[in-house]
Amino acid sequence: MTKSINFSKFSSIKIGATLDVYVLDNSTPPKNHYLIGSCNNILIGTNPPPLMILSKEFSYIKIEENQLIIGAATPSGKIASFCKKHNIANFEFLSHLPGTLGGLVKMNAGLKEYEIFNFLTSIKTSNGIKQKKDIKFGYRFSDIDGTILEASFKLEYGFDETKVEMFKKMRSNQPSTPSAGSCFKNPKGDYAGRLIEAVGLKDVLQGDMCFSKKHANFLVNNGHGTFDDAIFLIKEAQKRVYAEFNIWLECEIIILDERYMDDKSPFLKSQ
Repeated sequence: MTKSINFSKFSSIKIGATLDVYVLDNSTPPKNHYLIGSCNNILIGTNPPPLMILSKEFSYIKIEENQLIIGAATPSGKIASFCKKHNIANFEFLSHLPGTLGGLVKMNAGLKEYEIFNFLTSIKTSNGIKQKKDIKFGYRFSDIDGTILEASFKLEYGFDETKVEMFKKMRSNQPSTPSAGSCFKNPKGDYAGRLIEAVGLKDVLQGDMCFSKKHANFLVNNGHGTFDDAIFLIKEAQKRVYAEFNIWLECEIIILDERYMDDKSPFLKSQ
């Protein structure tokens, strides 16, 4: 089964054509399809690979044997609400972090030191079950292969409203203009936003795209931004920062276009 999705409305950065996307309702994904989740940190190109999305069958939360078990299609807001209702600790940061569980796990999403892997115990994928100890992970990274279908977490009680307020303040400097979240990973010992501002790219327009005046590491769409405009600014930031500071900015945004995947491009990927 497929679903027609207009990515200029569906994606958080409001860029992309209307495409037919495969809907996965079992544990066997089709080959060579890329899972898009809720498209919060994705930039869809003009030459995208085949795409797929999980059906609502994978949106659930349950408690079993002192574990919190969450389906990969479950939105972060639903998880945060469930934890608040049931007085469950450690997921307060999800109230201010958009996405679905599978994408959050795949990129080890988080705010500061609060990351989704902190309390993860295992995941269920299309390739079977993997324990946390068998997964390599780090800052905005995991080596998980296969399609994530479900994840299990340590169950601890004590939902903390003060943490919710703390995370709200953390996000207060981020723009409300459409974006795909942080454009680049912060290099060790520095901040991508500081580097982008230092090379003179903050609030510089390319078409309707720019690095936000509010936070320079957010590539924002001011109305009618295009994929090509976004790519121009990403490449320009990488080139300028590398020339000035000898630091290669690695994309945190996932770029889905055949021209910029699998290291086919000299830009965008880590060198």
